[in-house]
Formats: sequence, C-alpha cells, structure tokens
Amino acid sequence: MTRVGIPRALLFYYYYPMWKAFFTEIGVEIVVSPPTNKRILEEGLKAALDEACLPVKLYFGHVLALVGKVDYLFVPRIISAEQKAYICPKFMGLPDMLRARLRDLPPIIDIPLDLRRPENTLDDFLKEVGHVFTRDRYLIKRAIEAAHRADQRFQELLVKGYLVPEVIEDLQGSGSSRKGVAQNWRPLKIGLLGHPYNIYDPFISMDLIGKLHRMAADVITGDNLPSAVIDEQTRFLPKRLFWSLSRKLVGAALKFFESENLDGVIYLTSFACGPESLVSELVTRWAKKNSSLPFMLLTVDEHTGEAGMVTRLEAFIEMIRWRKRNEDHLSAYGKLVHRY
Repeated sequence: MTRVGIPRALLFYYYYPMWKAFFTEIGVEIVVSPPTNKRILEEGLKAALDEACLPVKLYFGHVLALVGKVDYLFVPRIISAEQKAYICPKFMGLPDMLRARLRDLPPIIDIPLDLRRPENTLDDFLKEVGHVFTRDRYLIKRAIEAAHRADQRFQELLVKGYLVPEVIEDLQGSGSSRKGVAQNWRPLKIGLLGHPYNIYDPFISMDLIGKLHRMAADVITGDNLPSAVIDEQTRFLPKRLFWSLSRKLVGAALKFFESENLDGVIYLTSFACGPESLVSELVTRWAKKNSSLPFMLLTVDEHTGEAGMVTRLEAFIEMIRWRKRNEDHLSAYGKLVHRY
C-alpha cells in the first residue's frame, strides 16, 4: 500500500481530519510524524533558515522524521483558503523551501489550493490530489464526500467545546480521549489565543493547556468559536485583515474580551512571525483599552524554558483568584511579555 507522510505541524491542526478521511477512502496509508520532541526541533533548527519563524523550523524537523518511511510527502501549496484572503507566504513556499534545503526527499505532493476566486473550489483541489493515486472518478468522489463529512464533524466537535488534540488523538486510534473543556469542578475559565500549531503542540507550548488544567482552569480556544462569530466580530474592523489565520485570531480575541464567562485571556505567540507582530500588538491594545479581563501575552522561541512559563502562569492564575476574592469590580490589565 502506498504510504503518504503528513508532518505533525502547521496546517495539520486545521485539516488533518479531512486529509485522513480523504486518503483512507482512496486506499492510501497515512503516516503522521511523531509528536514534537527535542530531536525533531533540533533537526528542524539545523535544516531551516535562521530567519524562519519557529513553527516553520519545526515543520522541517517533522518532514525529516518522515524521510525514508513514506512514498510521498503531502505538502500542499496552500495560497488561500477563502475568498479575499491569503495564508502566510511562508506556508505558500513550503514545498520550495523543503526542496532547497533538504536532500533525498520522497516526491512531494504540492498541488496548490487557491480559493480567492469563486471558480476555484476545495473539491477541485481534492480531485487533483486524488489523481496522483487513481483515475477512478467514483472513488475520488467518495473520498471527497468522506473528507467533507469528516471536516463537518470536526467543526461540530470544536464548537461543542472539544479541543483539537482530543479529536485528532481519537482519529489516530489512541482511544476515546474527547472530554471537552466544560469541566464543572474547575472554578476558572481561561480564553487561550494563538495559532493551533503553537497552542496544541505540547512541546512548543510547554504543555500550556495541561498546566492550566492542573491549575483548575478550563480552557477555551478560538477554535471553539463558530466561524459566524468570527465573521461578526471582525465585520466592523476599519480594514479587513487579508491573512486568514490572523483574522480568526482577532475575531476570537474580540469575542473573548466581551465575554462575561471568562476569568482571563492568554495569548501565546511565536517569535519571528511577521503577521503576529502586528496582530499581537492590536490585541494587546484592545485588551488594555476595552476589556476588564486580566490578559497575558507569552512569546516563545526555540530557547523556551519551562521554568519561566510555570512562574508566569502561576502568578497570572493567582492574580485572577485574588481579584475574584477581593477586587472583582475593578478593571484589570496585565501584560507579561517574555521570550524564553
């Protein structure tokens, strides 16, 4: 059976359920790179350009972890996932960067996805991918239908409160791990902002979500918000953000800041990300000007140390608890920016 490798990084956290359903129906075996560890990160740092952001460097490490184990690498050239918007330019150039920096790679499936214009569809993209493996039109049609069903189910579970890793782990066959975020015994509720490939990777995030759970805090992320909510929140921006991922972050932030059910908001960002250098500043200004919620901005890079993360999280959570006991009527704002 043909084996296709999918790196456990970047858009994996957005599209894996769809990709898995599609390739499985086609009759292709999927091989996902292992969870991030120190070796994967170090290999990625050595292979990628110094100017690349941390998530891209990590992507190189995950690709290297698949070399020699698969017949193809699935690295689609995603240009735009919606009309009038773009994905990060570095994502667009991933296939070229990999070929330029790495040797002895298996063939890369780098079919472009560009949905800026209505005549281009996701189905057309999936058909091209399917043609790499078969010319059976009916098989490809069934695979596309399976992909849509899987993605719809994925989105439904997220809106119900399940976190992305919970759904993906279940798809990987590691047992029913979906528990959702609504645990009534946890007295605090924290809104967590950040790109999925940062906040859901326990190595890069220093297990941020797990630490918050152990501190008796529930976690809600921007992925738990319906797309209609993001559209509504960003409708009144002075100018439309043309980065899809950044627009989702801003929409989630605005929704969190007006929420009466959250006790605080944390924004995890990665160093050297161009769009986030703008978005994080916008979010921080809105938090300071328009929200009474405690807010903390954490910036991570390849030198991240766990001690610094734990110290700041403990201080932030304790501040929230103290405020709820003593000064819940006061406006609160805290900005803790740290590079580990």
